[in-house]
Amino acid sequence: MSKYYLSVDLGASSGRHILFWMENGFMKMEEIYRFENGMKNADGKLLWDTEHIFGQIVAGMKECSRLGKIPVSMSIDTWGVDYVLLDENDQVVGDTYGYRDHRTDGVDSKLYEIISEEDLYKRTGIQKAIFNTIYQLYADKLKRPEVLEKARTFLMIPDYMLFRLTGNKASEYTNATTTQLVDPVTKQWDKDLMEKMGIPTDIFLELQHPGNDLGGLRGEIVKEVGFDCKVLQCASHDTASAVMSMPYTGDDGLYISSGTWSLMGVENKEALCRDEDRKGNFTNEGGFDYRFRYLKNIMGLWMIQSVRHEADDAISFAEYAAQARESDDFPSLVDANDSRFLSPANMTEEIKQACIDAGDPVPETPGEIAAVIYKSLAKCYGNTIREIESNTGHRYDVVHIIGGGCKNGYLNQLTADATGRTVYAGPSEATAIGNAMVQMISDGTLSDLKAARACVNDSFGIEIFSPGK
Repeated sequence: MSKYYLSVDLGASSGRHILFWMENGFMKMEEIYRFENGMKNADGKLLWDTEHIFGQIVAGMKECSRLGKIPVSMSIDTWGVDYVLLDENDQVVGDTYGYRDHRTDGVDSKLYEIISEEDLYKRTGIQKAIFNTIYQLYADKLKRPEVLEKARTFLMIPDYMLFRLTGNKASEYTNATTTQLVDPVTKQWDKDLMEKMGIPTDIFLELQHPGNDLGGLRGEIVKEVGFDCKVLQCASHDTASAVMSMPYTGDDGLYISSGTWSLMGVENKEALCRDEDRKGNFTNEGGFDYRFRYLKNIMGLWMIQSVRHEADDAISFAEYAAQARESDDFPSLVDANDSRFLSPANMTEEIKQACIDAGDPVPETPGEIAAVIYKSLAKCYGNTIREIESNTGHRYDVVHIIGGGCKNGYLNQLTADATGRTVYAGPSEATAIGNAMVQMISDGTLSDLKAARACVNDSFGIEIFSPGK
């Protein structure tokens, strides 16, 4: 009888329940439940409906009972930065904001009156993003201080959902690092920084490493879903879980977590918090086994996703890649990281205008537009690997492309050519796999991270792309 592990992978637009198990030495997986997710607009505020999310988590767990596939453990991973505040009765106090809400606009300049942007980076190693938790909490202090006054516990979104399942409160390290409030040396909350900000320090719980055991399900949850199981904290920031699944090849490779955004970086034993790292927009997020994910956020497949939507989704992503390959000799490129591509009124027209502005040929066909996008992304990857190698003083011979974008063979080959490195593409379900890896390591099914990565390499059909092929 198989021993199942349940990964609940919550994204900003959807959530999924995926069961994992071992079979003849290979890791197997089955998606059993999927639901839509998203921020809700409430009187101009972008909020998370935590009751809806929790209800869907429970609904997906019920599906395990229906299928007769009962997990021995489960865990939850999500996006970063967003949080829930609980009062003295463990009830949510105030609204639970989503990271796209504009309440943090202008808050950075207020915060920098207390600590400069440069000193904040040296202290935390985390790249500035106006939606980081530090700015959200400072917005709370400035705009809704009564909520902070009532708060007795701070929990990131996955920690809150696990609390609802188990009744036990704990804060997990990897997701906490996205707050820009964690000391990269002690790997605990920087409470001196919080005190400078005037943020209550006693609402923050000691940070726990992935694999922390929260016990079983609460009695009422057991009755509702039809089983009990062990509940663990995985590397609950989705990128931390995704990077765990980078297949082990004997090399300390560089990764691109490829999806709507491309997160390109390496694993370091220490955070690099120098001025050149800050100026290069590199961040040092926490990873499994206290590794630091030294990475840059690059525009990913957002551009082609937007172009596809503007064409009423009439062409599949696979067809875009095929047509781009046919238009490979189209010469124009754009700066894929230019802010003009973050949220344009029309992505297709913005790409054309960027070519006009540069005095380059203007793409007209879907294949030409896709070729501009994919080749421009590959150029960004090539530039970034050179920055990483310069900043770390280390050469990386392998690039691992993980996440949904690894399915694009045309972009994978362009990446191999632009970086001059061998590309290992896969697995595509990187985040859910990383979630399960923590559970399997904790259970003793896999001995450690190295063994787990070797298992991923053997189990999920990694495709190899060589430069110039």
